[in-house]
Amino acid sequence: MLVYRIVHKEFSGSLFAPGLPGRWNGAGRKVIYAAESIPLAFMENMIRRKGLGFNDDFRVMIIEVPDTLAVTEVDLSGLAAGWRDFLNYSICQAVGNKWYDDGSTPILKVPSAVMPTNFNYVIHTMHPNYKAVNLLATSNLIPDDRIEDLLKNYKLASKG
Repeated sequence: MLVYRIVHKEFSGSLFAPGLPGRWNGAGRKVIYAAESIPLAFMENMIRRKGLGFNDDFRVMIIEVPDTLAVTEVDLSGLAAGWRDFLNYSICQAVGNKWYDDGSTPILKVPSAVMPTNFNYVIHTMHPNYKAVNLLATSNLIPDDRIEDLLKNYKLASKG
């Protein structure tokens, strides 16, 4: 399976997990977030950067996750109300931290908070089977120029 990650060009040369907290992991748990498609990865990236940096500052990472690796899937219907709210990371972190600490699988398939009928993949970089995950390629991010304009306008409007 191929998954996609959009990162600042400075960090696009290798798969790196600093252990910073995210929606599906608490601090110190080293994971990599990826999406099932480039458009979903782009949406996730845009939501997080909020106008900081522009499209030519980012790269698309194409990551191969062998189909032989076991995946734990989070069922959308089993998540508590409010799980998508950025102020409720604790709901998802409890699920992700349990998966990470159990170490039963190297991959956690989760619904996207941005587009809940689509999926993101959380990759456990400390799992013994992580070595099978491969960065295949990195390419330029080339979305429509109008999206760049939206981001620039957001940055200017947020300055007041």
